Amino acid sequence: MERVSAFDEPLRKLLGGATAKVMAEHLDLHTVGDLLHHYPRRYEERGRLTALTDLPLDEHVTVVAQVADARVLTFNGGRGRRLEVTLTDGHGRLQLVFFGHGVHKPHKELLPGRRAMFAGKVSVFNRKLQLAHPTYQLLDVEDTDEAAEAVDAFAGRLLPIYPACKQIDSWRIAKAVDTVLPSAQEAVDPLPPALREGRGFASLPEALLKIHRPQTKADIALARDRLKWDEAFVLQVALARRRYTDSQLPAVARRPRPGGLLDAFDAKLPFTLTEGQRKVSGEIFGDLATEHPMHRLLQGEVGSGKTMVALRAMLGVVDAGGQAAMLAPTEVLAQQHHRSITEMMGELAEGGMLGGAEQATKVVLLTGSMGAAARRHALLDLVTGEAGIVIGTHALIEDKVKFHDLGLVVVDEQHRFGVEQRDALRSKGKQPPHLLVMTATPIPRTVAMTVFGDLETSVLDQLPAGRSPIASHVVPARDKPHFLSRAWERVREEVGSGHQAYVVCPRIGDDADDEAADGKPKPKKKTAGDGKQAAGGADDAGSAGEDGEKRPPLAVLDIAEQLARGPLDGLRVEILHGRMNPDDKDGVMRRFAEGKVDVLVATTVIEVGVNVPNATAMVIMDADRFGVSQLHQLRGRVGRGSAAGLCLLVTEAHEASPARARLSAVASTLDGFELSRIDLEQRREGDVLGQAQSGVRSSLRVLAVIDDEEVIAAAREEATTIVSADPELEHLPELRTALDALLDKEREQYLDKG
Repeated sequence: MERVSAFDEPLRKLLGGATAKVMAEHLDLHTVGDLLHHYPRRYEERGRLTALTDLPLDEHVTVVAQVADARVLTFNGGRGRRLEVTLTDGHGRLQLVFFGHGVHKPHKELLPGRRAMFAGKVSVFNRKLQLAHPTYQLLDVEDTDEAAEAVDAFAGRLLPIYPACKQIDSWRIAKAVDTVLPSAQEAVDPLPPALREGRGFASLPEALLKIHRPQTKADIALARDRLKWDEAFVLQVALARRRYTDSQLPAVARRPRPGGLLDAFDAKLPFTLTEGQRKVSGEIFGDLATEHPMHRLLQGEVGSGKTMVALRAMLGVVDAGGQAAMLAPTEVLAQQHHRSITEMMGELAEGGMLGGAEQATKVVLLTGSMGAAARRHALLDLVTGEAGIVIGTHALIEDKVKFHDLGLVVVDEQHRFGVEQRDALRSKGKQPPHLLVMTATPIPRTVAMTVFGDLETSVLDQLPAGRSPIASHVVPARDKPHFLSRAWERVREEVGSGHQAYVVCPRIGDDADDEAADGKPKPKKKTAGDGKQAAGGADDAGSAGEDGEKRPPLAVLDIAEQLARGPLDGLRVEILHGRMNPDDKDGVMRRFAEGKVDVLVATTVIEVGVNVPNATAMVIMDADRFGVSQLHQLRGRVGRGSAAGLCLLVTEAHEASPARARLSAVASTLDGFELSRIDLEQRREGDVLGQAQSGVRSSLRVLAVIDDEEVIAAAREEATTIVSADPELEHLPELRTALDALLDKEREQYLDKG
């Protein structure tokens, strides 16, 4: 155990309290092991200057560059002083600015021709990129002890540039790493020796040494190959153990009886299932027929017919004497599912009612806002088994909800539920029920293997016949206000042709609404052009005010009012958002579905499941405030009937910005899998996996989910083989130790994801 303890040593013992506190609070690094696994993001070679041409705005960066020019300017009638330093790397230029008392030291040290490492947050001032009050370390002078030390430390070597933050620079992290690096020799190697030798990997101590202090580029490649494999392998072992444990659980096999509810439903379908739906249904019914719980992820494009596949599975379970529960993330979606399922089933959903078919069952809805009487009825139908199918929100999870014999749980839009909620519903079965998880967010194969590695995956990538194409266009409201005017004309044209439209905004706009689309608090201070004429496009609805602060996202209440008084005057415009009374929400959706509303101005509450085939146009305001997958989901609400769909992405983002590139990508393809790959590239994996693996600390560091498909697939294969032979890893104590470092016992179950 002595060997493990060096990695568990708290950083404060070696680095001192102040540095350790900053590392813990801002970088989530607490132990020697954490710091040794905090790998450099990239490396600088001495003699080669960093490109300043592609610095990311609003990010904390570290650059190595040369001073081209430095001058002190005065302002406020000579009372204020400002030092402006221009850096160059031969390709681009970057301005540094220092104010007040912070001017003296850099004024003496940052002389033209001097070379240094600078760290700070990239901002824009007067249309130029700049770093305000950056920290720096001189690299090429020897008239001070510190500078000489820096030169010695980095001479002839690759400079590691670490992921840093405002509170601690890359080179301070590098110094801290130097302090703990001797402990790398005590690293416990998680890879079984046969696997490591068979694949020709470096030892873990050697890999850690070479990733932090490489002598050559070959050292970096060797270290990355090894550490990448570790990440993939340890995670896949955790997932393989999860799958193995689940495969040992008992479940009731649910085989549909011939001539039952499922056959009756299939006989009355007005269309034939797509080949994809038949294939996926076959996989699901195969799982349901076994005496171990199904754990299957059903992913399909928006509109690929997932609900139909899930409904047939639910009917099959009811045929076999069980009950099925569908868990939806919002009341609007639960009501929508209830409505569409009862419509699809017709008299088969009227069990125990006059006019109900012989094989019929009851389909009940259970949500938190139901009246007491309706709720009592629903609960009674569940506990007696009268209701074969229940559709609900989180209300299904409450303790007082009891089932007669829960056989199947269908979770819609998996990423919106925490694992505890999913487990709470599963625990309501006498034995673990079968589980089908659905998502309309296409997930690249590698992410499915990594994030949902404990679930078998089925993919529906065929659209049913009759679905229409959707044309998507970016509307640059800032650069071309007349494009926005034309967008509203297009909406009027669609309504004039007998169709309907959605207008989506990131925010509600009422007093309680203090969150933007990204879930972050919106700026309290409003700036000039706060969307006052956003609907008309007549002003700069200006992103930033003088202080550079972004205006709040556009709001449903404001935009609906502007549209009704302005460009959509005379049309029937209504609003829908999450804080409305549930009956009002349902009323609006019913009127919209019945064609009594021309334009629905809504938040993302319509993102999933809402199905109105007559809605052909969608205008998404502030589209750059939404993620790629979310835009793809929203767009899927139009083009659901025989008429072609139109989606207009309105933005004030500059043409060269990453936000515009993202919107152009969404407009250029309807392939959700391609978009999810783009989304992943832009957000990077740590984000995606950090959220999905709630409970797994720090997720991925060197493994790139997009590029490393082969590594992940091979690691999954090796992990499955090892776990089948030794489920408890009794003969691989080092691997068990590594697993414990990745997940403690409670966290292991979080690989059930939410």
